[in-house]
Amino acid sequence: MMSSCNVTDLEPQTALSETTAFQTPERIALAVAGVYDGGQSGFYAGGAVRGYSFGAAHLEQGDVRGEDMALAATFYGVTYQSTYDATQPNNVYYWQNAYAMINRANVVIAGLNSVQPSTALTQEQINAYIAECRFLRAMGHHYLLVNFARPYGDNPTAAAGGVPYRTTAVTGGSTVTEAIQQGRNTVAECYTQILADLDYAETNLPESRTGNLKITRLTKGAAIAFKTRVRLHQNNWAEVIREANKLVPNASPFNSTVGSYALASTPLGAFGSANKSNAESIFSMENNDVDNAGVNGAPAAMYTASSLGGRGIILISPILWNQPFFPAGDLRKAPGTATAADAVGSSGKGGYFTRKYPDATTRTENAPIIRYAEVLLNLAEALSRGGSGVDSRALALLNAVRNRSVTTAANQYTAASFASATDLTRAIINERRPEFLAEGMRWLDIHRLATDATFRQASGIPAKAAINITNFAPLYTNSTTTTFATEPAIPYNDYRFVWPIPLEEINNNPVLARQQNPGY
Repeated sequence: MMSSCNVTDLEPQTALSETTAFQTPERIALAVAGVYDGGQSGFYAGGAVRGYSFGAAHLEQGDVRGEDMALAATFYGVTYQSTYDATQPNNVYYWQNAYAMINRANVVIAGLNSVQPSTALTQEQINAYIAECRFLRAMGHHYLLVNFARPYGDNPTAAAGGVPYRTTAVTGGSTVTEAIQQGRNTVAECYTQILADLDYAETNLPESRTGNLKITRLTKGAAIAFKTRVRLHQNNWAEVIREANKLVPNASPFNSTVGSYALASTPLGAFGSANKSNAESIFSMENNDVDNAGVNGAPAAMYTASSLGGRGIILISPILWNQPFFPAGDLRKAPGTATAADAVGSSGKGGYFTRKYPDATTRTENAPIIRYAEVLLNLAEALSRGGSGVDSRALALLNAVRNRSVTTAANQYTAASFASATDLTRAIINERRPEFLAEGMRWLDIHRLATDATFRQASGIPAKAAINITNFAPLYTNSTTTTFATEPAIPYNDYRFVWPIPLEEINNNPVLARQQNPGY
């Protein structure tokens, strides 16, 4: 990539026209950085910046749609209680910002396709820039699918069941006319295009980067890793294995020769401003002290205890804390290092909070998208689903992730821990919950497993700790027998399982007006 572009979140040069923006290598570098910026900063009501869609919002919305994080305030109550409609800001701005980033990607792709290669900007460099844009386009569409459409396992070829997959730059005039007449693709069509974009990214992205670009600019390994996630959502276990094997060696410690990815030695080793060059994070969206989601959006503001300078809003739910697969002594529960408790009378209401985002003062933590632990668990799950016995490699992959946190032998897994492959698969799926808490991953798993008769939740959206609990402290007992008030579960066939297409989009697009999600 161009050495002149040494940060991810440069502000795009909005004063440049579509033509002049691609006249020099320096301007092209800024234009590509602007696509990342569109995903990181976004916009919100009143011009506020709250990290839509990938600087913060994908974490918080993904967590509060599930049951493993709870709320000590009503700040995300609409999402948490599923009372959204087509005008609610959280889902409206998620849609608008994701498509705004996608359009930036499409504008840059169109501009790059008109650039003649030279000694100052080779065809290889042009292709690499396009690859970054195509990855971000694929990522944006995938997150839109898991929020606004039913999962792939439902009916992937149902007409208008997906989202509009937009590959044409909208720059005014006739392009606007065409855009407001585009309807929803099928889910299957969306996944086909997502994979085509990611395949291109894999082929054309560099294998590694250095310095502050190591994690916050895309690489070949990021494209492969994200494909393991996409294939998992398709229930295509063979393809998960094929893609993951490009990164993951056969034996422990499973350090990758592509991208030099490796698990951090501690559960929180991939987090915090001091660890921005860690080997486990594959791709994160960059935040810094002057460009972040602010006090009303930054992960450090939302997830950090008020006693440590955060707002104490999104806490670890007793529902997760008390699960037997998340035992006492798990280092991901360790007070002071992995978690912090707020006082009962504080804004955190006695809740336990993660310490993944400790910089509540300047809010400099990157927003994680995908890390190597997920690739290992994606591969483990796919392997475990491939036969009737307990797959030894799947077990080793599970233990590689789990045993850095669960250090007591009595709580560690062996082959004897599982009577069947199904039991192993369930343990792998369960392990994702404490491992990825506060990373927005819970909703992605609820969504993809919703049609899985063996591993889905009893209800589509599980019951959650009630939003009006005033004292969480006595509820953390490490026992599932502990009871407390809950928000009711929402069945999968309920219309609230998916978000509505925003009303503004419906009003402006007569095709989408006929394709609103049922119930809205």
